[in-house]
Amino acid sequence: MGGDTIRQSIRLRLSLLFFITIVIPIVGIVIKLPSYYLHLIKEQESSLLEGTLTALTFDIQTYLDDLERMTVTPYLNNEVMRALKLKSTSQQWNQLTPFEQYEAEEMLNKTLPNYLRNMRKDILGTILLPMDGSVYITPPNSYSDQVVKGFPFARQDWYQKALKADGNVAFTGVHQQDYLNLAGAEVFSVARLIKDPDSSRPLGIIMADADTVLLDQMMKGIRLSAGAVVVILDDNEQLIYANHPISPELQGQVAAGSHTVKAEKASYSVVRETISRSKWTIAILSPEAFIESHLQRVYWLGFAFAASGLLIALILYFTVSHWIVTPFKRMIQVMKRVQRGDLTTGYQVKGNDEISQLGTSLNTMISKLGELIDREYKAVLGQRNAEYRALQSQIQPHFLYNTLNGFIGLNRTGQSMQLEKAILSLSGMLRYTLEHNDWAQLQEEIEFINKYCGLQQVRFGDRLQVHVACDPRALSILIPKLLLQPMMENAIIHGIEPCDHECELRMDIHMQAAVGGEETLCIQISDNGVGFDSAGKQEGLGIRNVRERLQLSYEGASMWLHSRIDEGTMVQILIPLKDVKRA
Repeated sequence: MGGDTIRQSIRLRLSLLFFITIVIPIVGIVIKLPSYYLHLIKEQESSLLEGTLTALTFDIQTYLDDLERMTVTPYLNNEVMRALKLKSTSQQWNQLTPFEQYEAEEMLNKTLPNYLRNMRKDILGTILLPMDGSVYITPPNSYSDQVVKGFPFARQDWYQKALKADGNVAFTGVHQQDYLNLAGAEVFSVARLIKDPDSSRPLGIIMADADTVLLDQMMKGIRLSAGAVVVILDDNEQLIYANHPISPELQGQVAAGSHTVKAEKASYSVVRETISRSKWTIAILSPEAFIESHLQRVYWLGFAFAASGLLIALILYFTVSHWIVTPFKRMIQVMKRVQRGDLTTGYQVKGNDEISQLGTSLNTMISKLGELIDREYKAVLGQRNAEYRALQSQIQPHFLYNTLNGFIGLNRTGQSMQLEKAILSLSGMLRYTLEHNDWAQLQEEIEFINKYCGLQQVRFGDRLQVHVACDPRALSILIPKLLLQPMMENAIIHGIEPCDHECELRMDIHMQAAVGGEETLCIQISDNGVGFDSAGKQEGLGIRNVRERLQLSYEGASMWLHSRIDEGTMVQILIPLKDVKRA
């Protein structure tokens, strides 16, 4: 009797111990593991989709930026802009000689297409519509040979959208190339109103077209789960692209901003992002059946634990726990290191199961994230360099015109020695401007200005006196090339040229102590010309040019201008020495 009681007590205790140590954990695993695993899968899937979406958005944004840059190409060529100005006014066009009209047509038919043809090989082409109703296509062989005769371009949505943008870029969704013979391709476009930089007068509309097939090519480099759908909508919620056919109802749900959408036979979770410039929406629809298939596998494992017996259940418990939880913990540790900025880390993949594939995807995501950051940095750096080069000033054509007239005067008066000296000065100036250097020593800039002022003195004679003084300590300082010449040119053209008395132009470069004890390079350019009311007059192009170049080159640089009527003008530039470089 007592033995049976002891045995029953031990059995009970063993049963309780087994129940506490084995059954409860197994039941807990069977109940909790699916939800835990579902949470991890959704988290990882969401993270991967967001990374994929970010990469895809960047690729499309980069492509749209390339299209946008094509629409500003006419601004980069003065002769093309001149041709557009002539074409925009019938009165000016009719006053041209046939040869001048031929030259203008050549600029729009050949020069501009040559610029555009070399930018991207995968862009269908561009169409330029000057205000006189003429049409120019680039490249000619990629479109049909003839535009549809009498096509009403001015009534097209993309044309009106470009007009409303008033010089800014206008992004257009998918549309047919119905303005071309044999049209049929669906394209998306970027259009811009070309305006006269001086008068803001409309000169024409330029539009760059890209085939929607290019979006398919971009998708080939994107890894998506089976059945995932990529949808791109324009700013009017119209479909631009979908890698699989979608119903209008599903498109409407995506456009409405829903995080979960439902079709007839499937439901999807949605991750979306908006391209800031074009207001296009890119959404990736991930099928929930993909996650459910993983969840069913977890249920099967849980029931296998319950049916396999105590010992097997215990072994499987520790084995599966170690197999499932530990890799995720390591992946989370890797992701935390990535969050701290360490993009050289990675997950060590072992085997070829689903978790290993997930680890491989994590490594791929980290690698693509690093590439994305690197491309973004290079893109910003390239844009900064492009802006910097575009701001570099050039010798103005009217200066060359006046200088050559001065040479004719010297030749007629028989001053051959002075003529030879002047020609050598002009040759040196042109050679200096053609050198492919963004920066120059201050000493080289002063030599350039001395030659420039010497040529101006040939023109003005005794009416112009020039004095240039520079602290010897500053001669080796590097400054943006041709930074000071526009200021001297402004002083001569706007201050001294209108005067009927002798004028003096001075440039003084010295070091001075700024507020806080920091030493500053001070550049002062002054004249005693006609002056102007600096309080009420907007800055001209030359002043803005110098100011923008200073801001791009030196973080702490400043410039101010003071002028009074009949007293002259003074410009002062201050550059902290801590920001400068020396040769």
